[in-house]
Amino acid sequence: MEFQRLDAPYVAPRDSVPVLMRKVLYALVPAVMAHVWFFGPGLVLNILVAALFCAGGEALMMQLRGRKALPALSDYSALITAVLIAFALPPLTPWWVTATASLFGIVVAKHLFGGIGFNVFNPAMAGYVAVLVAFPVHLNFWIPPSMGDLDYQALNIFQSMTFTLTGTLPDGMTFDAISRATPLDTVKSGLNTMHTFQEIHANPMMGDFGGVGWEWVSNFVAIGGFWLLSQKVIRWHIPVGVLAGMLIPAGIMSFLQAGVHPSPGFYLFSGGVMLGAFFVATDPVTAATSTKGRLVYGLGIGLFIYCIRRWGSYADGVAFSILLMNMAVPAIDYLTKPRIVGHLKHERETA
Repeated sequence: MEFQRLDAPYVAPRDSVPVLMRKVLYALVPAVMAHVWFFGPGLVLNILVAALFCAGGEALMMQLRGRKALPALSDYSALITAVLIAFALPPLTPWWVTATASLFGIVVAKHLFGGIGFNVFNPAMAGYVAVLVAFPVHLNFWIPPSMGDLDYQALNIFQSMTFTLTGTLPDGMTFDAISRATPLDTVKSGLNTMHTFQEIHANPMMGDFGGVGWEWVSNFVAIGGFWLLSQKVIRWHIPVGVLAGMLIPAGIMSFLQAGVHPSPGFYLFSGGVMLGAFFVATDPVTAATSTKGRLVYGLGIGLFIYCIRRWGSYADGVAFSILLMNMAVPAIDYLTKPRIVGHLKHERETA
């Protein structure tokens, strides 16, 4: 007897890993353009250096592990790590600092844990924190936006490239002339010296909500994040959790003592909150996987961000918050995993 055999009705996946990674890169393009518009070409130089060393570190580790490098490089995960590292670093960052962050993120945080799909910590944030601890002076060279600061000496692309490659400024130019404290640093130091938030907000570096320029970059990051949501590349639970976890305590504290605690809008549109909420915390490898777990994970990140910004030693705190919650993911997933259908009924019947 001859049996008719039919192929199983498998559904082809809609998107592959490279396609999803490319969409994340596309979503970051508006923010990159806004960053370059307000803060000059330093971000592009950071991306080029980070991409070179992230790709090199990825290829090297794949060779050492006896695997082909091309498949790993063609999934664009190393490139996304490079772009996120570039965003986290100041526009004026020497190449060796960017290279150290890139290699640490790819080699240590990613491949020493087993490569993509096995790493516990987000590689970009791990690399950034490594250089934040190792090179704190170089990570203070933040430049003000190209508006609102009349005494600012802007560097052209050739001067920026020279600093990136050599770490030296043009003759007669000092760091005091080209760098400024970030809005988060300005507010933290001002509050520590007993100034009110309203007095600090009168600084020309401050915009409507966050810092001048910074709030526009955050807006474009959010636009890219909403596009990822519409494309179903990410889910809403983690971004909403991160933003709620930070805005709720910020709103309560600001309502109780408006002069002592910054407004929720300032925290939302300053620093890397938007980038962390939509592009870093949503990393599918290092984030929680259950629906409830994603909310808990996001809320924890947001709460840590607020606590570090308000009472910690670092002005931003996004990277530390994400890494802290990365460590908690196994416990979160275990405690929030959905119950198997019928399992509870079986337990009651056998009790």
